[in-house]
Amino acid sequence: MKLMRNVLIATLLAGCSLTQAVEVVLCGGVALRSWENLRGPSAHDNWWANFVRASTVYIDSALAKNPGKDIVWIVYRPSYITRGKENQIDYISRIRETAGKRHLRLKFVDTADEAYKAINHAPRNKKDKITAFYYFGHSNPHAFMLDYSNSVMAASKAWMHEKDLATKINKNIFAPDAECWSYGCYTGRSMSKYWKDAFGVGMWGNTESTRYQPVGEGKLPAGAGKWVQ
Repeated sequence: MKLMRNVLIATLLAGCSLTQAVEVVLCGGVALRSWENLRGPSAHDNWWANFVRASTVYIDSALAKNPGKDIVWIVYRPSYITRGKENQIDYISRIRETAGKRHLRLKFVDTADEAYKAINHAPRNKKDKITAFYYFGHSNPHAFMLDYSNSVMAASKAWMHEKDLATKINKNIFAPDAECWSYGCYTGRSMSKYWKDAFGVGMWGNTESTRYQPVGEGKLPAGAGKWVQ
C-alpha cells in the first residue's frame, strides 16, 4: 500500500511539472474587392480565404503529426465581417466551423492590442511555452498589417510594428527552440531581426513578396526572394 501511494504521489508531481507545448497561428485580414478592383495589376486578395486556407494548410500538417496538438488560431475579425457583407456570405461562421472541425482554440481579435494579448495568453499557464508561431497575412518590412485595403484602399489601420514587439509580447512565453515563420511580404528585410532581438528566437521571413497561389493546391505560400531569419 505504501509503495502504491508513493508511486501515485510521484506521478502527480511529475504531471504538475510538465511543460505543455502550444502553437500559435496568427491570421491577418483580407482586402475588399471594391477597393482592389480599382488597382488593376496591383490588386490583392481575389479569394477571401487566402490567409484562412494558408492557416489550415499548416494546421492540418501539424495535426497530422500530432492529433492532440494544442493550437491557438488568432484571426483578425473586422476584415472578414466587411468582406462577408460585400460578398453577402457569413465568413465568420465559416471560420468558426473550420476551427471547430479541427478542435482549435479560436481567438477573434478586433485590434492589434487584442492580438498581442491573445499571443501572451496562448500558454495556459507560466510553464507552458509557444513552440511554433506562424503568421499569414499582409505585411511590409516593418509590420504585420492585420488590416490592409479594407478600411482604406492600399493602406492599413491595424498593424503590429517591429518596434512594439519587445514591449507588447512577453518574451518568456517562447520555447528556446521555437519555430517562427512569417508568410507576409518583406518580413525578412527588417522585422525578422527585431523578432530575434525581442524574443531570442529567429523568425523566418522573405526578403520579397509572398505568393499565396500554392495554398489552393494544399501547399504553404511561396516567397519571391530569400527566406532569412
